[in-house]
Amino acid sequence: MIGWFGRKNETRLLPVERGPLAVGIGGALDLDLLSLEANALGGDPAMPLPVSGPFIVAAYGEAKLDAATVLSRYYDEEHRMIQTMSGGGKPGDAVEDISFYHPWDSVVPSGPNEWSRWTGPQGLIGLADYDADGILFRRFWGEGPDRAPLVEFVEQVDDGEAVRSIHQTCMLYYRPLGQSREMLLINVERDLGERERQTGSSVEFLIGYGLTPADVRRV
Repeated sequence: MIGWFGRKNETRLLPVERGPLAVGIGGALDLDLLSLEANALGGDPAMPLPVSGPFIVAAYGEAKLDAATVLSRYYDEEHRMIQTMSGGGKPGDAVEDISFYHPWDSVVPSGPNEWSRWTGPQGLIGLADYDADGILFRRFWGEGPDRAPLVEFVEQVDDGEAVRSIHQTCMLYYRPLGQSREMLLINVERDLGERERQTGSSVEFLIGYGLTPADVRRV
């Protein structure tokens, strides 16, 4: 709760509600993932399924994908995220889609040739299928057998102390998992801040699952 409370005689400030789930930084969400566990029975997840319990929001990110869709992301200290799609991204807006992602792997390409292998005209990201060390995922976005164009947007991420602009180029994949689906988000991240730009970009791999609004409740 650092920074939420003033000195003895100052007014106590409440965290600003963020996004359609109306949760401030430092606030909590309660995850009820029993339906996810039931639907995934019989499947072999790439990493352990997330468990029910509290999710403490450490940062909030937002990006406008088009004139009618706002992407909102709630992050915790472990870099897990609850992602929503809504029409306006405002507290109380109807959630059109909600999902949970946690980090799986990360790669920092060493130079132009390595970057071309990932994002070039014949790069791995965007192909119809992606083989993750023997776990085969099929592309979720884009039709046909040819490589699909990647999705790009800039996300504004606020951790309560600073706002970062992060350019993201990504593609979403999936595979069956019991009666559900396991999603693989492959994301090229580049921090647009002057100082952070010196560290370059990375390719991030996140495993995720679709939820329902009833699975996530503000505490």
